[in-house]
Amino acid sequence: MNVVAKILLTAVLVLIISHFLPGVAVADFTTSIVVAMVLAVLNVFVKPILILLTLPVTLLTFGLFLLIINAILIVLCARIVDGFAVHSFFTAFLFSIILSFFQSVLFSVKSDK
Repeated sequence: MNVVAKILLTAVLVLIISHFLPGVAVADFTTSIVVAMVLAVLNVFVKPILILLTLPVTLLTFGLFLLIINAILIVLCARIVDGFAVHSFFTAFLFSIILSFFQSVLFSVKSDK
Protein backbone atom coordinates (compact mmCIF):
# COMPACT_ATOMS: atom_id res chain seq x y z
CA MET A 1 0.00 0.00 0.00
CA ASN A 2 1.38 3.40 -0.82
CA VAL A 3 2.13 6.12 1.68
CA VAL A 4 -0.69 8.43 0.60
CA ALA A 5 -3.30 5.73 1.18
CA LYS A 6 -1.87 4.96 4.62
CA ILE A 7 -1.91 8.67 5.54
CA LEU A 8 -5.52 9.04 4.40
CA LEU A 9 -6.64 5.89 6.25
CA THR A 10 -4.86 7.06 9.38
CA ALA A 11 -6.50 10.49 9.05
CA VAL A 12 -9.93 8.89 8.83
CA LEU A 13 -9.15 6.72 11.86
CA VAL A 14 -7.94 9.73 13.85
CA LEU A 15 -11.15 11.58 13.04
CA ILE A 16 -13.38 8.62 13.93
CA ILE A 17 -11.55 7.79 17.15
CA SER A 18 -11.68 11.43 18.26
CA HIS A 19 -15.48 11.36 17.99
CA PHE A 20 -15.80 8.31 20.23
CA LEU A 21 -12.97 8.82 22.73
CA PRO A 22 -13.57 11.62 25.21
CA GLY A 23 -10.51 13.75 25.80
CA VAL A 24 -9.35 13.76 22.18
CA ALA A 25 -10.32 16.66 19.94
CA VAL A 26 -9.66 17.15 16.24
CA ALA A 27 -10.82 20.35 14.58
CA ASP A 28 -11.58 18.98 11.10
CA PHE A 29 -10.51 16.50 8.45
CA THR A 30 -7.64 18.70 7.30
CA THR A 31 -6.27 18.69 10.83
CA SER A 32 -6.56 14.91 10.97
CA ILE A 33 -4.53 14.67 7.74
CA VAL A 34 -1.85 16.87 9.33
CA VAL A 35 -1.95 14.69 12.46
CA ALA A 36 -1.47 11.57 10.33
CA MET A 37 1.49 13.14 8.52
CA VAL A 38 3.12 14.35 11.73
CA LEU A 39 2.63 10.92 13.33
CA ALA A 40 4.25 9.30 10.29
CA VAL A 41 7.26 11.63 10.55
CA LEU A 42 7.54 11.08 14.32
CA ASN A 43 7.35 7.31 13.82
CA VAL A 44 10.14 7.43 11.25
CA PHE A 45 12.55 9.80 13.00
CA VAL A 46 11.77 10.07 16.73
CA LYS A 47 10.45 6.60 17.60
CA PRO A 48 13.68 4.72 16.75
CA ILE A 49 15.65 7.12 18.95
CA LEU A 50 13.22 6.65 21.84
CA ILE A 51 13.33 2.87 21.41
CA LEU A 52 17.11 2.92 21.45
CA LEU A 53 17.25 5.14 24.55
CA THR A 54 14.71 3.02 26.43
CA LEU A 55 15.92 -0.37 25.25
CA PRO A 56 16.69 -1.75 28.75
CA VAL A 57 13.21 -0.84 30.01
CA THR A 58 11.62 -2.19 26.84
CA LEU A 59 13.43 -5.50 27.22
CA LEU A 60 12.60 -5.67 30.92
CA THR A 61 8.88 -5.18 30.19
CA PHE A 62 8.96 -7.60 27.25
CA GLY A 63 8.14 -4.83 24.78
CA LEU A 64 5.16 -3.37 26.63
CA PHE A 65 7.04 -0.10 27.10
CA LEU A 66 6.52 0.47 23.37
CA LEU A 67 2.91 1.33 24.23
CA ILE A 68 4.21 4.14 26.44
CA ILE A 69 6.46 5.34 23.62
CA ASN A 70 3.45 5.43 21.28
CA ALA A 71 1.52 7.49 23.83
CA ILE A 72 4.47 9.88 24.14
CA LEU A 73 4.42 10.33 20.37
CA ILE A 74 0.68 11.12 20.49
CA VAL A 75 1.25 13.75 23.18
CA LEU A 76 4.13 15.21 21.17
CA CYS A 77 1.94 15.31 18.08
CA ALA A 78 -0.79 17.12 20.04
CA ARG A 79 1.75 19.76 21.05
CA ILE A 80 2.93 20.21 17.47
CA VAL A 81 -0.40 20.29 15.60
CA ASP A 82 -2.87 23.10 16.24
CA GLY A 83 -6.43 21.81 16.31
CA PHE A 84 -5.46 18.43 17.80
CA ALA A 85 -5.71 18.08 21.55
CA VAL A 86 -5.28 15.18 23.95
CA HIS A 87 -6.29 16.00 27.51
CA SER A 88 -4.24 13.47 29.47
CA PHE A 89 -1.50 10.92 29.09
CA PHE A 90 -3.96 8.11 29.80
CA THR A 91 -6.17 9.37 26.97
CA ALA A 92 -3.14 9.44 24.66
CA PHE A 93 -2.35 5.88 25.78
CA LEU A 94 -5.86 4.66 24.93
CA PHE A 95 -5.85 6.62 21.67
CA SER A 96 -2.54 5.04 20.60
CA ILE A 97 -3.75 1.51 21.41
CA ILE A 98 -7.01 1.96 19.50
CA LEU A 99 -5.27 3.65 16.56
CA SER A 100 -2.59 0.96 16.36
CA PHE A 101 -5.17 -1.82 16.45
CA PHE A 102 -7.33 -0.38 13.68
CA GLN A 103 -4.30 0.53 11.57
CA SER A 104 -3.10 -3.07 11.81
CA VAL A 105 -6.50 -4.39 10.77
CA LEU A 106 -7.02 -1.93 7.91
CA PHE A 107 -3.48 -2.11 6.55
CA SER A 108 -3.53 -5.91 6.55
CA VAL A 109 -6.90 -6.02 4.80
CA LYS A 110 -5.84 -3.39 2.27
CA SER A 111 -2.49 -5.06 1.52
CA ASP A 112 -4.18 -8.41 0.71
CA LYS A 113 -5.96 -6.93 -2.30
